Parts: sequence; C-alpha cells; structure tokens
Amino acid sequence: MAQFTISGLTFTYPGRTSPALKGLSFNIESGQFISFVGPSGCGKTTLLRHLKPALTPHGARTGEILFDGMQIEKLGRRAQSEKIGFVCQSPDNQIVTDKVWHELAFGLESLGYKTAEIRLRVAEMASFFGIQAWFYKNVTELSGGQKQLLNLASIMAMQPSVLILDEPTGQLDPIAAADFLAAVGKINRELGITVIMTEHRLEEVFPMSDRVICMDKGEIICDGAPAEVGLQLRERGHGMFLAMPAPMRIYAGVKNDLPCPVTVRDGRAWLDNVSKDKVLAERAGHCAPHIKDNAVIELSDVWFRYERDLPDVVKGLSLKVNKGDFLCILGGNGTGKTTMLTLVSGIGKPYRGKVKLFGEEIGGIGSARLFGGMLGVLPQNPQSLFVKKTVYEDLLEILPDKKMAETEKERIVRSVSAFCRIEALLFSHPYDLSGGEQQRAALAKVLLLKPRVLLLDEPTKGLDAEFKQEFAAILRGLNRQGVTIVMVSHDIEFCAEHAKRCAMFFDGNIVSEGAPREFFAGNSFYTTAANRMARHVLPGAVTAEDVIAALGGAPPPHKEIGTPYDGRFGGGQPPEPSKDAGGYSAMTDQPPDGKRALTGRTLAAAGMILAAIPLTIYFGIYFLDDRRYYFISMLIILETMLPFVLIFENRRPQARELVILAVMCAIGVAGRVAFFMLPQFKPVVALVIISGVAFGGEAGFLVGAMTAFLSNMFFGQGPWTPWQMFALGIIGFLSGVLFRKGILRRSRMPLCIFGGIATFLIYGVIMDTSAVLVFQEKVQLPMLFAAYLQGIPLNLVHGAATVTFLWIISQPMLEKLDRIKVKYGLVE
Repeated sequence: MAQFTISGLTFTYPGRTSPALKGLSFNIESGQFISFVGPSGCGKTTLLRHLKPALTPHGARTGEILFDGMQIEKLGRRAQSEKIGFVCQSPDNQIVTDKVWHELAFGLESLGYKTAEIRLRVAEMASFFGIQAWFYKNVTELSGGQKQLLNLASIMAMQPSVLILDEPTGQLDPIAAADFLAAVGKINRELGITVIMTEHRLEEVFPMSDRVICMDKGEIICDGAPAEVGLQLRERGHGMFLAMPAPMRIYAGVKNDLPCPVTVRDGRAWLDNVSKDKVLAERAGHCAPHIKDNAVIELSDVWFRYERDLPDVVKGLSLKVNKGDFLCILGGNGTGKTTMLTLVSGIGKPYRGKVKLFGEEIGGIGSARLFGGMLGVLPQNPQSLFVKKTVYEDLLEILPDKKMAETEKERIVRSVSAFCRIEALLFSHPYDLSGGEQQRAALAKVLLLKPRVLLLDEPTKGLDAEFKQEFAAILRGLNRQGVTIVMVSHDIEFCAEHAKRCAMFFDGNIVSEGAPREFFAGNSFYTTAANRMARHVLPGAVTAEDVIAALGGAPPPHKEIGTPYDGRFGGGQPPEPSKDAGGYSAMTDQPPDGKRALTGRTLAAAGMILAAIPLTIYFGIYFLDDRRYYFISMLIILETMLPFVLIFENRRPQARELVILAVMCAIGVAGRVAFFMLPQFKPVVALVIISGVAFGGEAGFLVGAMTAFLSNMFFGQGPWTPWQMFALGIIGFLSGVLFRKGILRRSRMPLCIFGGIATFLIYGVIMDTSAVLVFQEKVQLPMLFAAYLQGIPLNLVHGAATVTFLWIISQPMLEKLDRIKVKYGLVE
C-alpha cells in the first residue's frame, strides 16, 4: 500500500523562475526504507518538507501529494503531528524544553494525552533508546549524538507511521552517527515504520535502504535498489558516484563480473574472490612530508573552561603546527575540538598556558591585524559569517582593502564565486541557501581575506561528494602557497584521503597523531570503510584508491583547481543579477498606485478603532468608575483582534503568520523594560510604526495595543492601560493606512518626522487627556490645558526617543520584515 503518492509535483520558491522541484511523480510504499541522495541544492530538503504540511515552504506549487490516499493538505494538524515524524539536521533547532524527560513528554502533552498514557509511552521510549541513564539531565548537558537520539525518541513517542529524517547525522561524530542510524534501522525493521531519509554519509545508510532515489536539479535521475543506482550513476559518469559506499567504488574501479557489493561484509567476500589469483601490492601511502621546525601555531600546556564552576574542556593541551601543514583533528562530540579552535582564533582565553600565532601570544595581536591576513576561520555554523542580504554583498563586505576600486572588487568577487561554484547564488539571501551552498559561500568569504592560517570547523558538512573533491583541490592549492590549515572534522574518508597529518582529540587533549595511513590503519571505528573491508589482505590500505591500485584497477585522478593566490582568477565584467537568483529586493518606498485603495476590512477596522474602542473607554470611565480596567482592556483586545482575524477570512492561519506579530510585541515589551530607567525614552512607538508599515494598519493597531497591555504586566496595570492601548494602537493603525495611501514613505526621514509628530500629538495628547479624565471628577477646560502644558517636556523626550529609534532601526528591520513576508507568504 502506498503511504505517499506524489504526482507531478513542481515547486518554485518566491523570487525564482526555475523550479526547485520539477514534475516529480513516484510512490512510497508503507514500511520502505528510502534514501534520497543528490548534490547540495538539488531539492532533497525541499521535497521532504513537502511531506510534512507544517514545514512546507511558501511558494508556487502544482501537482498533488496524497498521504494514505488523502490529499495531504486536508490532513488535520493533530493527525500530521502524530502520523508524520520529522527529524532536522541540527539537534538544537528541534529541542524546545529544558529537561530530557520534559522533551520526551512535550509532544504528547501538546496533543492532550492523559498523564498515565504519557508516562507509559515516555518510559517505553526511554527504555527502547537507552535513555534511562540521562533521563533527568538538562538537555544542555547532552552530547550532539544524545540530543539527536532524544529528538528521535520524542517523535517516536507519538507513534508515527512515517519517519522523515533530513541529514540527521550531519553534526555527529562517526560513532554517534552509527548509533543513531542503528536506532533508525531498528525502528524500520522491528516496528515497520516507513523511513524517508536524506544523507551525504552513505556508507551506513546504503546497506539499510530498500530503495535509493537520486536527485539532481530538482529531478529524479535514478530510482532503484542501492547497487542498481550506484551502477547507473557510474555509467552516467555522474559526480554523485563519488559519494557511493567504498565497496561500490572499489568494485567499479576493478574489471570483474561479480555482483556489486554494498556493505563492508559483502566487500570482503568480493575482495577475496577477485584477489585469490593475484599478488596484491600496497601502493606507497601519502605520508606527512618532513616540514622543518617553522611553527605557526603553538599551544603550550593550555587549560580552558567556560565558567569557573564548570569542568575543564581543554586539559593541558600542547600542540605545534608548522607552516604549510594540513592537520585534521578528529574525535567525538564534546571532546573539545571546537573549543581548541576558539583558543587559536583568540575568541577564548585559557586560564593557564600560552597560545601563540607566528611567535606572538594571541592576546597581544589586535583583531584588525589578526583577521587582516593572518588568520581565517570557517566556523561550524556558516550562517554566523553572513551579515548582508545577498551573498554578493557579503563577499564585498569582507574585502580587506576598503580603498580598492569598485571594478577591482567586483572582479575579485566574480573570481572567488566561480572558484567556489556559487555564481548562480550571488544574489540570493545567504539564509535561503542549502547547507552545502552556505558552506561554499562561507568558504568564499573566508578566502577573500587571503589568510596565512586557515581554521576549518566541519567544513565538509553538507557538501556533496563532487564538490568535496573540488574543496580538497582548493586546500591543496592553498597548501602549495604555504597556507597552514587546521581542520576539525567527522569526515573520516576526507581526512584519510587529503590530510598531511591526523590527530585524535579525546577528553580535552590530543592522544595520538600521525600520517593518515599510520593513523587510520588498525582502528576499528575511527577508520575508513575501505580499511575495514581490506585490512585482512591489505593492512595499510585506508582509501578506496589504495585498494583499487592494489588490485590493478585505475583510481580516478585528483581534481586540481587554481587558487585565489596564484593569479589564475579570470577578469571580466562583474556578475549581473541572475533572473533566478532568488534574492529579495527591498520593497518600494510606496505601494504601487493599484494597491493604494483601502480594503473594506481596513475601513471596518477604522470604524472599530475610531468608534467602538473610544466608546468602550467611555463606558469604563462613566459606568464602571474605572475600576474594571482589566475588563476594559480585554474588550479592547477583542475589538482590536477582530479586524485582524478577518484577514484570514475562511482559511486557518499558519503559526508562522501569527508568530511574527507576537515577536514584534515581545520586542516592544522587552524594549520598554530595557529602558525603564529613562523616563519616556522608549522604543515602543517606533516598533509599532514599523509593524504598521510592514504588515498593515490592523496589524499595527494589534501590536500597539498588545504591547501596552503586556508591558504593563511589569509596570503595573491601572485605569491608564486602556488609554495606552488605544494611543499606541491608533499610531500603528495610522502608520499602516498612511503608507498604504502613499502619504507616508518608508525611508528614514519621513518615518522619523511622522514618528515624532505622532508621539507628541497623538500619544501625548491622548495620555494627557486620560490623566485628567481618570483622576478628576469634574473636568474643566483649564485642567486639560494645564495637563497639556505640563506634559510638553515628557512628550518631547518621548518624541525624540521615537525619532532616535526609527533612525537607527527602521531600515534594517523593514528589510528583514520584507524578506520574511516574501519568503513565508505572510499576510498583510
């Protein structure tokens, strides 16, 4: 029985002309274990997210997806939460609670299960996955492998019929990845649950798969059993063949008529058959060349902990890296590898020992000199390097010589983007790229610094096999130019093939190091699949090429590429924006003429705001004697939300459409609290105006009213609360309406002028009036004049604060909100 039926699925992201998915049609049968493979950016993650409605990206879609014979869009929220489990690549992005047992119970509690049922399921999952030993721990104390296992157990507690995993082992060390995949295989075998997975690490996944689907450029190019797909890719000469398990690559490199092996066990049997009449000779290994003692990086008895009361992370570490070395450091999650890189880069400071770079203590080197050509760092999360709204702007921003001519800057950016294969991505937002594309863009940004020392933290994560070869060629080119490379990685195959030296990090220190052949040969787990397959006849073979050469085959040649340092970059004109770049251009300063008319919904909201809410306040003052201000505030909130609810008309809003307004309210509340010590100097009005301009008048009123009500939870509720809600709300509503009509522009100066006037005349006058009406029994005109005069100083301060904050935050916030609106299809 088909669990999923996909028919003619085509999907295009906002701002792109080329589809990410192109006419996909296939079935997924119940109980199958299916692996999707393909180059970075081929559409694997996009496809998987379409199989979970809550995660489906916004864009133009045609075609149909059926789940158990029903259109997947008609599947209720509860049903999709229970039946379709989804595990993301990053463990931290999916954990939502503080304790392990809380996380296990969270999904069941959200679905309203009874306590007894929750306890039973949680206990069952904890036992099944071996979580009992860390059941009561804080999730922050867990390793990466434990966190990912916890995510899997939390989903399995809801007893799904389908389990979707998007590169779940991307951030795990080899042993943790093997444990995780073993748990997934056990779930598939023993529970019959359908497993759909994307992975770049195929050594363990291929043998578990019933079926492999290979994608490229949004299309399916191969579909079949693992061995069949591997041979099809080889016949096509496709780059994805480089990602196939070592037994398959070795098989393809040696002439023979035997069945193709997939597992190490099958590979051993195949090797015994093809080698029984041959004399095997191991080829010379690539040992670490002798490098004269020219230390670039020196760590001497270094100790480091993150906080005084926490245990040491780095313990007595001593390490020397010479010029031109390429050192790969391996080890389990949480052993201190990344922390060591932070010490070398000067981000962390040891409490004992010394860290030197080019003979100078790292603490004495200023950041401008350190990152101005001495050191380049590619962090584990490449997103931390991106600060602009397009990749092109990010690359321009990092160029060290600010006085360089614009044409020269553009030529260099064009060259490095071609070098890292990101030409088509230059005008995309960095956060919209796939994981592998982000790695390439981040690498390009680091290379523009022309560093003499390069620190890489998990640089091959998310990269497809073909680009790994190109990435290795880049590193070899840098090495030839004398660049020293220190790389932390879980990618054993890459390290074995390309490093000059490898080291094992354990318990805060390096426990062994050596050339790749002597380092990996003989290990049981921290070694390559080729070594495990051939060690009984070729003890020193650690790569597939080693085994192929010993059998008389022809291993593929290494790809060589020029480097940014050898002058081989091409010149030419700067890159033009691609029509399919997927970038998000800033919204126009004013709406187009055809969209300036106010909708009936907005007019209804105006009536509600200008009539119903003032009447509610009047009712509270004169009939409830201002003693039911909580009740009055709640009435105003309901009246405020009614026009906004009308936006959704007959459809159910998605959480992402509501979360952004909740976030704007939260920022407003936090801003008021952060500046509590400065009377009237608050960013609240500025944020309300930005909300109105970005999302419309109704949303502006909602953000203003809710911010006033919620922030008074900290500053005290009272009869003034409804007045504050009305004053802030009406400013937000007016900003949205005036922008819609083309009267208010979204550039800095018009927003600041409107913000200053609105704060002084609207908020100030309304609140000064309320002070008289609330606290005086008999209101007289002189009282109002006196209140207005006394309020001028504070109102001027409040207006100046609004102008200041609008000048600083309006443009960056509006840019980000514009991008969110387009990417996620938020309503206005």
